[in-house]
Amino acid sequence: MRDTFNKMVGRTRYVVCRLFIHLGGSDVAPILGVLNRGARDAIDSEGDMQVLGETLVELCETLLRYDQDWMSAANEGDVFWSEGEAGDYINELFTDSAERYGADIDWDSPSDFDEPLSLPVTRNVVVMITVAFEGEVPELETDLSNIQALKEGLKALINLHYKHKFKAIQVHFSPAQLGDELNNDELLQYYPELIPL
Repeated sequence: MRDTFNKMVGRTRYVVCRLFIHLGGSDVAPILGVLNRGARDAIDSEGDMQVLGETLVELCETLLRYDQDWMSAANEGDVFWSEGEAGDYINELFTDSAERYGADIDWDSPSDFDEPLSLPVTRNVVVMITVAFEGEVPELETDLSNIQALKEGLKALINLHYKHKFKAIQVHFSPAQLGDELNNDELLQYYPELIPL
């Protein structure tokens, strides 16, 4: 009822949602390269929405190519009629994502890329995508814990970029650095909402 009234009076509808995608297996480590490159581009652009959107498109396309490695997923979100309330919720999700195991990355620490063979290769990667956008996107406002729905959700994120609807884009991932590992116990402890696909 409230949705209908707010639409009638012409108020802007804001959707905030967060997707979790857990990839597993011996082939998932390369996705960390895409994630790290995207994170660097986002930092270098100082939050430019066009750059963030292009980075998100590349990430979604990569995730779609890795669909055979998807192990589990989850999503959550809410609808707001106030940009301020939507912003508060985005900040809350950002803080929660950043505090999860292995999702904090220190760009200032020296990397030992001289010794790549000594680095362990993680068999688990969790990607957390949090976005805010204007309007209504049924593909993102539903349960995404099955493979087909998740594919449609990722495609919807790509389309939102090309329609210039994003208000905010955040990506966190674990492990955040090459050489870190996310084991199965940590996966259960820090990402309890994940539902097997």
